[in-house]
Amino acid sequence: MEEKKYWKSLDESGAIAEQPTSIKDDHKSDLLELLSGNHLDKKSASRRDFLKWCGISFASATIVTACENPVKKAIPYIVQPEELIPGKATWYASSYLYGNEYCSILVKTRDGRPIKIEGNELSSISQGGTSARVQASVLSLYDDGARYKHPTDHEYELAWETADSEILEKLNQFQVNGRRMALVTPTLLSPATRQVIKDFQAKFPMLEVVTWDAVSYGAIRKAHQQTHNLSVLPDYRFDKADIIVSFSADFLGTWLAPSVFANRYSKTRKLNQDNPAMSHHVQFEANYSISGANADERIPVKPADELKILMALYNELEPGSINAPSVDFYDIKPLALKLKANRGKCIVISGQNNREVQVLVNAINQKLDSYGNTIDLSHAIQAGDDDEKGFEVLVGNMINGDVDAVMFYQVNPLYTYHDQAKLKEALTKAKLSISFASAKDETAEACNYIIPDNHYLESWNDAEFLTNHYSLAQPAISKIFDTRQFQDTLLKWSGSEQDFYSYLKKYWETNLFPKQTRFADFTTFWQHSLQSGVFEQALAEESFPEFDFSSVQQAATTLQRHISKSNNLEFNLIQNIAIGDGHDANNPWLQEVPDPLTSVTWDNFAAVSPALAKEKDLKTGDIIQINDVIELPVLVQPGQAAGCISFALGYGRTKAGKAGENIGKNAYPMTSWDGEHRQLTGTVTDLKKTGKGHQFALTQMHFNMEGRGIVRESTLAKYKEKPYAGNELKKYHDKHKSTLYPVTEFEGHHWALLIDLNACTGCSTCVVACQSENNVPVVGKDEVRRRRIMHWMRIDRYYDGESDNPNVVFQPVMCQHCDHAPCENVCPVAATNHSSEGLNQMAYNRCIGTKYCINNCPYKVRRFNWFRYAQNDKFDFNMNSDLGRMVLNPDVTVRERGVVEKCSFCVQRIQEAKLKAKNERRPFKDGDVTPACAQSCPSKALVFGDLNDPESRVAKMVKDPRNYQILEEWHTLPSVNYLTKIRNKQV
Repeated sequence: MEEKKYWKSLDESGAIAEQPTSIKDDHKSDLLELLSGNHLDKKSASRRDFLKWCGISFASATIVTACENPVKKAIPYIVQPEELIPGKATWYASSYLYGNEYCSILVKTRDGRPIKIEGNELSSISQGGTSARVQASVLSLYDDGARYKHPTDHEYELAWETADSEILEKLNQFQVNGRRMALVTPTLLSPATRQVIKDFQAKFPMLEVVTWDAVSYGAIRKAHQQTHNLSVLPDYRFDKADIIVSFSADFLGTWLAPSVFANRYSKTRKLNQDNPAMSHHVQFEANYSISGANADERIPVKPADELKILMALYNELEPGSINAPSVDFYDIKPLALKLKANRGKCIVISGQNNREVQVLVNAINQKLDSYGNTIDLSHAIQAGDDDEKGFEVLVGNMINGDVDAVMFYQVNPLYTYHDQAKLKEALTKAKLSISFASAKDETAEACNYIIPDNHYLESWNDAEFLTNHYSLAQPAISKIFDTRQFQDTLLKWSGSEQDFYSYLKKYWETNLFPKQTRFADFTTFWQHSLQSGVFEQALAEESFPEFDFSSVQQAATTLQRHISKSNNLEFNLIQNIAIGDGHDANNPWLQEVPDPLTSVTWDNFAAVSPALAKEKDLKTGDIIQINDVIELPVLVQPGQAAGCISFALGYGRTKAGKAGENIGKNAYPMTSWDGEHRQLTGTVTDLKKTGKGHQFALTQMHFNMEGRGIVRESTLAKYKEKPYAGNELKKYHDKHKSTLYPVTEFEGHHWALLIDLNACTGCSTCVVACQSENNVPVVGKDEVRRRRIMHWMRIDRYYDGESDNPNVVFQPVMCQHCDHAPCENVCPVAATNHSSEGLNQMAYNRCIGTKYCINNCPYKVRRFNWFRYAQNDKFDFNMNSDLGRMVLNPDVTVRERGVVEKCSFCVQRIQEAKLKAKNERRPFKDGDVTPACAQSCPSKALVFGDLNDPESRVAKMVKDPRNYQILEEWHTLPSVNYLTKIRNKQV
């Protein structure tokens, strides 16, 4: 039976090829180092001789320290806190909050230290989902090298009393003299914090507050102000949409609220035989995003051509209303007809920060009756409320010497501003500059005073992400350093005797308690809200002003000027799903997460299409200079729009910390100001090769299983005809299977994991969650190049089709926990074995590092510890300091050099759940245990449970005709199952 061919990468000629990742000289030096016995103590060296005597090869590097564990010391409590039980976790409901980013979370603490972030399932917004940055945020708490530890005047450490008195003296003097002052913040989702700032302004009336977001959504607000007379950013209900059309908005990866949108989107993509229906998703974009990868129809177009299609689409909905340009590269009529046939069930969005574009998008949605159905103006998103023009005015006033004091909170404009030289000059004109940064950044390092804020896990706060949907944040640990919460600082400078905790409670008592009717007294209401983490109040139905179509023609006329430049080579700036706008650049977990589409780690790059690479004689690894502003290495990317080069923001930090400094190049200088908004697109006026080369730290070919029946897909039409469409190979293998192994019976539990490829977006949240839960080490860029990445699970990305616009399938792969595991019967010391509950186990103390199991695993999911990654200066990441190791999970062993490790289905969680059920004297039930990967997934693509429980979700889902196992023809009987990918290809 013929199998579909999938491929992973292209070389510069367009042929299937493997990106070279090995460095022969480096391998040779590693081997010499290992054979010479470096990194080994005398005991290890003597064991090496013993192993030679046993006939076991030493050349595999490292059998030698497998049985040697470090000495661990524990100091008991003299007076044990009543609420703390050693060995048992304590959970706190809180909120992740940074600028426009928000997530309601639960914080797991052990012995008073946060070690893991989970999503809060009580939140109707996030519904238990998270993102890679939310999962990794716990690591930044213990960033010993980057976090500011005390107030300074840029040169010397200050006592808080000294810092307060010096700054207040200057602020009072500026106020008396009538001099202007400014506080620059990002969009603030916290209503209590906004009130604190208002109180501070009452104390200092000459203070101006300016909002500044590194990546702005201001054009959407301004467009709604023009069309609806409301400055709002609406909520997009993808769960109610049958047709989704996106113009360069990566709503599943980086646009606005991806973890929220992924949850809603997945509800329209999951299939069952009773209701075989799914949404139809069309994506127009220049770069290949994960939203484009999940689309049913993806059209690679550069930004100027997006405008042509947008105008043509509106003209199809309202013929002759605007002078729309012709579109000769895409037939817009079938899409327009389908949109009109599904009025009230459509969403059209655009990621361009351009008011005219957003006005046209609003007009299309109005024609399709989207407002009030799939687009919600009542529960508006409170993000994206920045004032780009106000910041430009502030910079001009600073240069003119009109601003004596400027303060920065959670913003880093000396890194994110488009004209950094101009801003540096402006900052030197201010007599007083203050940064409230909690960790090192470029702006803080240039200020007169650094008044360090607490980490969010050390702070009280609240948030309102959607109208009338509130959440609380509470400290999960006492502050580690001599820092002070930003709100407490402003309260003190305002002359208030209150701390922010008291202020927050009073704010909720005054403003939120009256909105509810469930609780009779505030104390009960406060405790309930704090324990659940959220307070959500229903809104009454609202009426909104009629749509103003008068601005559409004006917007279309303005857009014509942009379209006239569409023959030029363009560039567009994007965000990486892990690094984002660059705030988290010093987080090594995020730096080492492979990009879902390109599998690049520790880098940004210029993505070019195979056609442009051929035209410009470029190949992967060539370094090019763009517009004499930025030098970037080239990566030939299938599916990239031919007339556009894409590269990521968030890299090139110069003041960030040991993991984030000088990684990649800063692309913010490529942004531009058009008089109203900052633009992330532009024209390439000069492109030249530098003659230099670069080697990426790629993972896409590390664990290659190409040419086999690894991913399976079909179309919705075929699925409706036969539910096993795309999965015919399973029927063939089931019919012809034969084995010499006996049938394995599991009398108790039989654990299994099922992954719905239709729901998996490839966001990599599960990868970081697994790393956090299971103490997976960071190995660094050089080791990734040597194919030594340690992640227990990976997101494989496969292409299917032509290189100019291939389809993409994401497939999470971890240890398959085979019931007939090939790894188990080749281990000479029985270090890997099978449990009575179907788990493929690793006994680290038995492992001697022969790597036979790795060679015999067809799924390539086992990892070898080439080095000791903890307490080793050669791997100076989070495991090389006492503070950094506080993030480690005490329930999971930190592996030593020379042993093999891999996914355990989070066996520590399984054991904990079984003990809990036993202590509660009840049977174990479905849902009692969820591995970290499934727990964190925003789209709920992973389902875990007991196959021996016929009522469990996983036991029911494995009976789906779409269900299959990877390489099932080998009859390894994996416990990891997949549901075939189905695309709604019909337009």
